[in-house]
Amino acid sequence: MSAVQASNGSWSVTTQPARPVNGSPLLVRVRPPQPAETLSGKWLGHDVAFSFDPTTRAWYGLAGVSLETKPGGYTLQMQGRTKYGEQLSFERRIVTGKAKYHRISVNVAKKFTEPSAEQLKIISDDKQLKQSVLNQVTPNREWSGSFRAPVNAPVSDVFGTERVFNDKVQSYHQGLDYGVPSGTPVAALNAGTVLLARNLYFEGNCVVIDHGQGLLSLYLHLSELAVKEGQPVRGGEVIGLSGGTGRATGPHLHVAVRWQGVYLNPATLMKLRMPSIVPR
Repeated sequence: MSAVQASNGSWSVTTQPARPVNGSPLLVRVRPPQPAETLSGKWLGHDVAFSFDPTTRAWYGLAGVSLETKPGGYTLQMQGRTKYGEQLSFERRIVTGKAKYHRISVNVAKKFTEPSAEQLKIISDDKQLKQSVLNQVTPNREWSGSFRAPVNAPVSDVFGTERVFNDKVQSYHQGLDYGVPSGTPVAALNAGTVLLARNLYFEGNCVVIDHGQGLLSLYLHLSELAVKEGQPVRGGEVIGLSGGTGRATGPHLHVAVRWQGVYLNPATLMKLRMPSIVPR
C-alpha cells in the first residue's frame, strides 16, 4: 500500500495507508530524533501503543478510524522518553477521507428481527457478555508480521455495506464475508489468545482472538469450534469450521476486526506491511 512521509527536524512519521478513510486501520511508523526507551500516542481519543523493531530501528503503532469518523484532519500526539530521562513529544496531523460503501437488502428469519421475550433475554445476556469481553485492552502485543486471510476463498460481501433486514432493521456490515461451504477450516489471522469461544444468538458459534493492545479478530457462524477460551493460538492455526449458525442466510464465514471498541476493515488490515516484531 502507499505511504506518506512527514518529518519535523529529526522526527520521521510514516503512515499506512497514506490517506486513511472511515473504517480503516492505520499503521504508524515513527523514528524519534533520539533513541527512545518508550513511546506512546493518542489518536481520536484512544491510546496508541508503540513497539520498537530493532531490525528497522523504528517504532510501530496500530490504530484505527471508526466508521462514524467524519473526513478531516486529526492530530496524532506522541510522547516518549530517552534512556537518559529526556522527554520527547511530537504531533502529526493525519488527514482522513470518506469511504464509499454500498447498500443491500437481506431477508432473514423473523426470530432475528422480531425476537420473542425468551429470545430477547438471550440477546440481552449476550450483549452484556460482549460488552464486558470485547472492550478489554490487554497491554502486551501478541501479533507479529502481516495478517493473513482466514480461508482461501474470494470475499462475498465487503466491509461497510449498509444492510436492510426484512425492510425494517438497518445495520452496517462490520466485517468481511467469505462464501465458503460449511465445514471449511478457518485459520487465525495472526497470533493471539482465545478470548471467547462459544455460541451466541446472532453470531452463532464464534471465536474471538485477542492480539493484544486492544486488537481483536472475530470469526462468526462457525459449525464447529476447535479452540477453547484462554488458549494461545498461532497465526494460521485452525480455530474452527465455517457454517451457518446464528443470524446467517446460509453457510459462510464472517470475519471482523475490532480495535479498542472500533470495528475496522479486515481487508485493509491484511494489506498492511506489518513488522515482524517478536511479541513481548
